[in-house]
Amino acid sequence: MLLIYADVVWLLNFCFDAMLLWLAAIMLKRRVRLWRLMLSALFGSLLVLLVFTPFAYMTSHFVTKLGISFVIVWICFGFHRFRFFIENVLAFYFATFMLGGGMVAFHFLLQSEMTPYSSGWLTHSTSISWLFVIIMFPILWLLSKVQMGTIREKKLRFEHVIPVRVTCFGQTVSLQGLVDSGNQLRDPLTNTPVMIVELQSFAHIFPPAVLQMIQKRTYTDDIPSEWVSRIRFVPYRAVGVEQQLLVAIKPDEVQWSDGKQWTSVKKVLIGFYPSSLSVDGEYNCIVHPHIVMSQAS
Repeated sequence: MLLIYADVVWLLNFCFDAMLLWLAAIMLKRRVRLWRLMLSALFGSLLVLLVFTPFAYMTSHFVTKLGISFVIVWICFGFHRFRFFIENVLAFYFATFMLGGGMVAFHFLLQSEMTPYSSGWLTHSTSISWLFVIIMFPILWLLSKVQMGTIREKKLRFEHVIPVRVTCFGQTVSLQGLVDSGNQLRDPLTNTPVMIVELQSFAHIFPPAVLQMIQKRTYTDDIPSEWVSRIRFVPYRAVGVEQQLLVAIKPDEVQWSDGKQWTSVKKVLIGFYPSSLSVDGEYNCIVHPHIVMSQAS
Protein backbone atom coordinates (compact mmCIF):
# COMPACT_ATOMS: atom_id res chain seq x y z
CA MET A 1 0.00 0.00 0.00
CA LEU A 2 1.36 3.38 -1.05
CA LEU A 3 1.73 5.84 1.83
CA ILE A 4 1.56 9.56 1.12
CA TYR A 5 2.61 11.98 3.83
CA ALA A 6 0.47 15.03 3.14
CA ASP A 7 2.40 17.27 5.53
CA VAL A 8 5.71 16.48 3.81
CA VAL A 9 4.25 17.06 0.35
CA TRP A 10 2.75 20.35 1.53
CA LEU A 11 6.02 21.51 3.12
CA LEU A 12 7.99 20.76 -0.03
CA ASN A 13 5.52 22.66 -2.20
CA PHE A 14 5.59 25.57 0.24
CA CYS A 15 9.39 25.75 0.03
CA PHE A 16 9.38 25.40 -3.75
CA ASP A 17 6.79 28.15 -4.23
CA ALA A 18 8.73 30.48 -1.93
CA MET A 19 12.01 29.86 -3.76
CA LEU A 20 10.38 30.33 -7.18
CA LEU A 21 8.87 33.65 -6.10
CA TRP A 22 12.22 34.69 -4.62
CA LEU A 23 13.99 33.84 -7.88
CA ALA A 24 11.39 35.83 -9.86
CA ALA A 25 12.02 38.80 -7.55
CA ILE A 26 15.77 38.50 -8.16
CA MET A 27 15.24 38.37 -11.92
CA LEU A 28 13.15 41.55 -11.90
CA LYS A 29 15.10 43.21 -9.04
CA ARG A 30 11.90 43.58 -7.03
CA ARG A 31 12.04 44.30 -3.30
CA VAL A 32 9.59 41.90 -1.65
CA ARG A 33 8.56 41.82 1.99
CA LEU A 34 9.22 38.51 3.67
CA TRP A 35 5.70 38.19 5.06
CA ARG A 36 4.17 38.68 1.59
CA LEU A 37 6.52 36.04 0.16
CA MET A 38 5.63 33.55 2.90
CA LEU A 39 1.89 34.26 2.64
CA SER A 40 1.99 33.83 -1.12
CA ALA A 41 3.86 30.53 -0.86
CA LEU A 42 1.42 29.37 1.81
CA PHE A 43 -1.56 30.09 -0.42
CA GLY A 44 0.04 28.29 -3.35
CA SER A 45 0.92 25.24 -1.31
CA LEU A 46 -2.67 24.86 -0.10
CA LEU A 47 -3.53 23.69 -3.62
CA VAL A 48 -1.75 20.43 -2.82
CA LEU A 49 -4.16 19.70 0.02
CA LEU A 50 -7.07 19.74 -2.41
CA VAL A 51 -5.65 16.53 -3.92
CA PHE A 52 -6.77 14.68 -0.81
CA THR A 53 -10.35 16.03 -0.98
CA PRO A 54 -13.35 15.35 -3.26
CA PHE A 55 -12.29 18.50 -5.17
CA ALA A 56 -9.11 16.85 -6.43
CA TYR A 57 -10.34 17.01 -10.03
CA MET A 58 -10.14 20.83 -9.88
CA THR A 59 -6.41 20.88 -9.20
CA SER A 60 -5.52 19.56 -12.66
CA HIS A 61 -7.70 22.05 -14.53
CA PHE A 62 -5.86 24.70 -16.55
CA VAL A 63 -8.08 27.55 -15.32
CA THR A 64 -7.47 26.59 -11.69
CA LYS A 65 -3.70 26.54 -12.10
CA LEU A 66 -3.71 29.84 -13.98
CA GLY A 67 -5.95 31.50 -11.39
CA ILE A 68 -3.86 30.23 -8.49
CA SER A 69 -0.65 31.52 -10.08
CA PHE A 70 -2.21 34.96 -10.59
CA VAL A 71 -3.26 35.12 -6.95
CA ILE A 72 0.17 33.96 -5.80
CA VAL A 73 1.91 36.69 -7.79
CA TRP A 74 -0.62 39.30 -6.64
CA ILE A 75 -0.08 38.45 -2.97
CA CYS A 76 3.71 38.49 -3.31
CA PHE A 77 4.28 41.55 -5.51
CA GLY A 78 1.00 43.43 -5.35
CA PHE A 79 -0.79 45.07 -8.27
CA HIS A 80 0.56 48.53 -9.09
CA ARG A 81 -0.34 48.52 -12.76
CA PHE A 82 -1.22 45.95 -15.39
CA ARG A 83 2.20 45.81 -17.06
CA PHE A 84 3.91 45.46 -13.68
CA PHE A 85 1.63 42.54 -12.81
CA ILE A 86 2.15 40.75 -16.16
CA GLU A 87 5.94 41.10 -15.83
CA ASN A 88 5.75 39.43 -12.43
CA VAL A 89 3.55 36.59 -13.73
CA LEU A 90 5.86 35.93 -16.68
CA ALA A 91 8.95 35.97 -14.44
CA PHE A 92 7.29 33.50 -12.07
CA TYR A 93 6.43 31.14 -14.94
CA PHE A 94 9.90 31.55 -16.44
CA ALA A 95 11.52 30.58 -13.13
CA THR A 96 9.15 27.61 -12.84
CA PHE A 97 9.85 26.34 -16.36
CA MET A 98 13.59 26.94 -16.00
CA LEU A 99 13.94 24.93 -12.79
CA GLY A 100 11.37 22.30 -13.79
CA GLY A 101 12.97 21.83 -17.20
CA GLY A 102 16.40 21.67 -15.58
CA MET A 103 15.31 18.88 -13.24
CA VAL A 104 13.75 16.89 -16.09
CA ALA A 105 16.92 17.35 -18.16
CA PHE A 106 19.18 16.19 -15.31
CA HIS A 107 16.86 13.26 -14.62
CA PHE A 108 17.14 11.93 -18.16
CA LEU A 109 20.85 12.75 -18.25
CA LEU A 110 21.42 10.45 -15.28
CA GLN A 111 19.31 7.63 -16.72
CA SER A 112 21.55 4.73 -17.63
CA GLU A 113 19.16 1.88 -18.50
CA MET A 114 17.63 2.28 -21.94
CA THR A 115 15.55 0.00 -24.13
CA PRO A 116 15.94 0.01 -27.93
CA TYR A 117 12.84 0.51 -30.04
CA SER A 118 12.37 0.71 -33.76
CA SER A 119 11.74 4.45 -33.53
CA GLY A 120 14.60 5.16 -31.12
CA TRP A 121 15.59 4.67 -27.48
CA LEU A 122 13.38 4.89 -24.42
CA THR A 123 14.40 4.86 -20.76
CA HIS A 124 12.94 2.29 -18.42
CA SER A 125 11.58 4.81 -15.93
CA THR A 126 10.29 8.32 -16.50
CA SER A 127 9.16 9.00 -12.92
CA ILE A 128 11.11 11.47 -10.81
CA SER A 129 11.55 10.63 -7.15
CA TRP A 130 11.00 13.14 -4.37
CA LEU A 131 14.57 12.59 -3.19
CA PHE A 132 15.85 13.66 -6.60
CA VAL A 133 13.65 16.76 -6.49
CA ILE A 134 14.77 17.67 -2.96
CA ILE A 135 18.43 17.43 -3.97
CA MET A 136 18.28 18.98 -7.43
CA PHE A 137 15.87 21.86 -6.80
CA PRO A 138 18.17 23.83 -4.44
CA ILE A 139 21.17 23.15 -6.67
CA LEU A 140 19.38 24.41 -9.79
CA TRP A 141 18.02 27.36 -7.83
CA LEU A 142 21.51 28.42 -6.78
CA LEU A 143 22.85 27.95 -10.31
CA SER A 144 19.99 30.04 -11.70
CA LYS A 145 20.58 32.78 -9.13
CA VAL A 146 24.28 32.94 -9.98
CA GLN A 147 23.53 32.95 -13.70
CA MET A 148 21.02 35.77 -13.27
CA GLY A 149 23.73 37.84 -11.61
CA THR A 150 26.13 37.07 -14.46
CA ILE A 151 23.55 38.02 -17.09
CA ARG A 152 22.71 41.26 -15.26
CA GLU A 153 26.40 42.17 -15.01
CA LYS A 154 26.98 41.46 -18.69
CA LYS A 155 23.84 43.41 -19.63
CA LEU A 156 25.09 46.35 -17.59
CA ARG A 157 28.41 46.23 -19.40
CA PHE A 158 26.78 46.04 -22.82
CA GLU A 159 24.52 49.01 -21.98
CA HIS A 160 27.73 51.03 -21.55
CA VAL A 161 29.48 49.71 -24.67
CA ILE A 162 29.12 52.10 -27.61
CA PRO A 163 30.38 52.10 -31.21
CA VAL A 164 33.41 54.37 -31.67
CA ARG A 165 35.23 55.53 -34.82
CA VAL A 166 38.73 57.00 -34.65
CA THR A 167 40.18 58.81 -37.67
CA CYS A 168 43.94 59.33 -37.82
CA PHE A 169 45.79 60.60 -40.91
CA GLY A 170 42.71 59.99 -43.02
CA GLN A 171 42.28 56.35 -41.94
CA THR A 172 39.30 55.36 -39.81
CA VAL A 173 39.27 52.51 -37.31
CA SER A 174 35.98 51.16 -35.89
CA LEU A 175 35.99 50.13 -32.23
CA GLN A 176 33.68 49.03 -29.42
CA GLY A 177 34.18 51.38 -26.49
CA LEU A 178 33.36 50.82 -22.82
CA VAL A 179 32.24 54.04 -21.12
CA ASP A 180 34.11 53.73 -17.82
CA SER A 181 33.33 56.28 -15.10
CA GLY A 182 36.57 55.23 -13.39
CA ASN A 183 38.66 56.47 -16.30
CA GLN A 184 39.59 60.04 -15.34
CA LEU A 185 42.85 60.15 -17.27
CA ARG A 186 43.66 63.58 -18.75
CA ASP A 187 46.64 65.33 -20.27
CA PRO A 188 47.99 67.43 -17.35
CA LEU A 189 49.07 70.29 -19.67
CA THR A 190 45.88 70.77 -21.73
CA ASN A 191 43.33 68.95 -19.51
CA THR A 192 42.29 66.95 -22.59
CA PRO A 193 40.52 63.64 -21.79
CA VAL A 194 42.36 60.49 -22.84
CA MET A 195 40.63 57.48 -24.38
CA ILE A 196 42.48 54.15 -24.01
CA VAL A 197 42.55 51.86 -27.07
CA GLU A 198 44.24 48.58 -27.95
CA LEU A 199 47.42 49.11 -29.92
CA GLN A 200 46.66 46.13 -32.17
CA SER A 201 43.70 47.97 -33.73
CA PHE A 202 46.03 50.71 -35.05
CA ALA A 203 49.10 48.63 -35.90
CA HIS A 204 48.40 48.88 -39.65
CA ILE A 205 48.35 52.70 -39.51
CA PHE A 206 51.46 53.49 -37.51
CA PRO A 207 55.01 53.51 -38.91
CA PRO A 208 57.42 51.01 -37.31
CA ALA A 209 59.19 53.76 -35.39
CA VAL A 210 55.93 54.94 -33.80
CA LEU A 211 54.96 51.37 -32.89
CA GLN A 212 58.34 50.80 -31.25
CA MET A 213 58.01 54.07 -29.31
CA ILE A 214 54.55 53.10 -28.00
CA GLN A 215 55.70 49.63 -26.95
CA LYS A 216 58.85 50.88 -25.21
CA ARG A 217 57.24 54.14 -24.01
CA THR A 218 60.36 56.12 -24.86
CA TYR A 219 60.80 58.86 -27.46
CA THR A 220 63.13 58.18 -30.41
CA ASP A 221 64.58 60.59 -32.96
CA ASP A 222 63.48 58.61 -36.02
CA ILE A 223 59.79 59.50 -35.63
CA PRO A 224 58.35 60.90 -38.90
CA SER A 225 57.97 64.68 -38.73
CA GLU A 226 54.20 64.62 -39.35
CA TRP A 227 53.77 62.49 -36.22
CA VAL A 228 55.93 64.53 -33.85
CA SER A 229 53.35 67.31 -33.30
CA ARG A 230 50.65 64.76 -32.46
CA ILE A 231 52.52 62.70 -29.86
CA ARG A 232 51.92 63.24 -26.13
CA PHE A 233 53.29 61.50 -23.05
CA VAL A 234 50.62 61.31 -20.37
CA PRO A 235 51.54 60.26 -16.83
CA TYR A 236 49.22 57.69 -15.27
CA ARG A 237 49.07 55.49 -12.23
CA ALA A 238 47.41 52.05 -12.00
CA VAL A 239 46.54 50.05 -8.90
CA GLY A 240 49.68 48.46 -7.49
CA VAL A 241 51.89 50.08 -10.16
CA GLU A 242 54.16 53.10 -9.86
CA GLN A 243 53.51 56.14 -12.05
CA GLN A 244 54.31 55.51 -15.71
CA LEU A 245 54.02 57.32 -19.02
CA LEU A 246 51.36 56.47 -21.57
CA VAL A 247 51.98 57.33 -25.21
CA ALA A 248 49.00 59.19 -26.67
CA ILE A 249 48.30 60.69 -30.07
CA LYS A 250 45.98 63.48 -31.11
CA PRO A 251 43.62 62.03 -33.77
CA ASP A 252 41.92 63.85 -36.60
CA GLU A 253 38.51 63.05 -35.16
CA VAL A 254 36.71 60.70 -32.79
CA GLN A 255 33.05 59.77 -33.25
CA TRP A 256 30.75 57.83 -30.97
CA SER A 257 27.20 56.62 -31.48
CA ASP A 258 24.26 56.29 -29.09
CA GLY A 259 22.49 53.97 -31.53
CA LYS A 260 20.65 56.82 -33.24
CA GLN A 261 23.28 59.29 -34.41
CA TRP A 262 27.02 59.82 -34.51
CA THR A 263 28.59 62.59 -32.43
CA SER A 264 31.96 64.09 -33.34
CA VAL A 265 34.59 64.90 -30.71
CA LYS A 266 37.63 67.04 -31.45
CA LYS A 267 39.26 67.60 -28.06
CA VAL A 268 40.47 64.12 -27.16
CA LEU A 269 43.69 62.12 -27.04
CA ILE A 270 44.11 58.43 -27.87
CA GLY A 271 46.28 56.47 -25.45
CA PHE A 272 47.53 53.06 -26.54
CA TYR A 273 47.54 49.89 -24.47
CA PRO A 274 49.82 47.09 -25.76
CA SER A 275 47.58 44.19 -24.58
CA SER A 276 43.89 43.31 -24.75
CA LEU A 277 41.53 45.41 -22.64
CA SER A 278 38.77 42.80 -22.52
CA VAL A 279 39.39 39.10 -21.95
CA ASP A 280 36.33 38.04 -23.93
CA GLY A 281 36.66 40.75 -26.62
CA GLU A 282 33.49 42.67 -25.70
CA TYR A 283 35.28 45.99 -26.16
CA ASN A 284 38.66 47.20 -27.40
CA CYS A 285 38.76 50.74 -26.08
CA ILE A 286 37.86 52.57 -22.87
CA VAL A 287 35.98 55.81 -23.43
CA HIS A 288 36.48 58.74 -21.08
CA PRO A 289 33.05 59.57 -19.57
CA HIS A 290 33.58 63.30 -20.20
CA ILE A 291 33.59 62.65 -23.94
CA VAL A 292 30.08 61.22 -23.81
CA MET A 293 28.58 63.31 -21.03
CA SER A 294 29.73 66.69 -22.30
CA GLN A 295 28.50 66.03 -25.82
CA ALA A 296 25.21 64.56 -24.59
CA SER A 297 24.53 67.58 -22.38
